[in-house]
Amino acid sequence: MSNKIFFLDAYALIFRAYYAFIKNPRINSKKINTSAVFGFVNTLEDVLKREQPTHIAVAFDPSGPNFRHDMFPEYKANREATPEDIKVAVPYIKQILEAYRIPIIQIAGYEADDVIGTLAKKFANADNQVYMMTPDKDYGQLVDENIFMYKPPHSGNVPEVLGVKEVNEKFGIDNPIKVIDILALWGDKVDNIPGVPGVGEKTAANLIAKYGDIENIIKNISQLKGKKKESFEN
Repeated sequence: MSNKIFFLDAYALIFRAYYAFIKNPRINSKKINTSAVFGFVNTLEDVLKREQPTHIAVAFDPSGPNFRHDMFPEYKANREATPEDIKVAVPYIKQILEAYRIPIIQIAGYEADDVIGTLAKKFANADNQVYMMTPDKDYGQLVDENIFMYKPPHSGNVPEVLGVKEVNEKFGIDNPIKVIDILALWGDKVDNIPGVPGVGEKTAANLIAKYGDIENIIKNISQLKGKKKESFEN
């Protein structure tokens, strides 16, 4: 029987939990907003009971810049400060994980998704099925034969599990690695990645389906028309 390994993206799940209760926050007797703690623990309990993983760990982003800021100083420059209620919640969540005896992984200079991606590729094989638990679309590029994206349930629905077939169908591609090219063209407002002006998700997916990768689009730039051609030339 295969091992079932779960890696949880802590902050992606904590922010999701906090904002799920934003209109009706959970406040305890000491006037502390416990929405993030409550929601995160509910998510954790759900996955433990529903999936019964053989192994599990939770990855946190460290504070401070990482290697992406060296490459692109404007990376995440548009981000608002983390809500104070989340800052207060994180130490409690870490204490709870310690009580569960669930390992916490945090590597200076690397984001949680870097760590999860590295570990997923390291451990995935015929005997190890790896599940990356996150609502973050960026993880699609890491999906492989034994690596899956596990999107937590939303509003009482069942979790969404994305394997190679599901990622390919979602983006209209033949290999999840091409998610990198799609996101590079599309950009990402959340992370302040500009992308190509006028190119959204659908156009990006169509271009990669047709040309295979960004390098090949550039080689065939003469085939593009109008504003699209102008944007790529610029």
